[in-house]
Amino acid sequence: MKSLYRVYERFAALASYLKSPFLLVVRLYWGWQLMQSGWGKLHHLDRVTDFFTSLNLPAPAFTAHFVSGLEWVGGLLLILGLGSRLIGLVLSVNMLVAYWTADRDALFAVFSDPGKFYNADPYTFLFASVMVLVFGAGLFSVDAVLAKRCRGWIEKQ
Repeated sequence: MKSLYRVYERFAALASYLKSPFLLVVRLYWGWQLMQSGWGKLHHLDRVTDFFTSLNLPAPAFTAHFVSGLEWVGGLLLILGLGSRLIGLVLSVNMLVAYWTADRDALFAVFSDPGKFYNADPYTFLFASVMVLVFGAGLFSVDAVLAKRCRGWIEKQ
């Protein structure tokens, strides 16, 4: 039993080396997808405003500009791995609001009909945002470079 535990422990240590490359792939792919979504919204603000108006959102024109910019800038920040946990939180809230306003049935079906929940448009963006919020950006990010520099600066003080 002890040797089985050692094998498992070694496997877990090796698998943990995949964390940062995995987070990089998640950030690059979903950051790019968010940037494209935001870019599309920015170039069709009239349609986005009309859609937000149909959802009875307050200040639909402002909200359309805000959400479009948030997705574009947030996607860029995810790609860079800059302010990752903060932007992960903001994007997660944005996607939960998208569920609440545009896919409420899917949101409430999270336990009764999970397929409806994870097939809704906000799901993959929400999942990626929460993943970055919880795990951070990983080693291959601007956040990691800044953290290393800050540690060096603090140690010199």
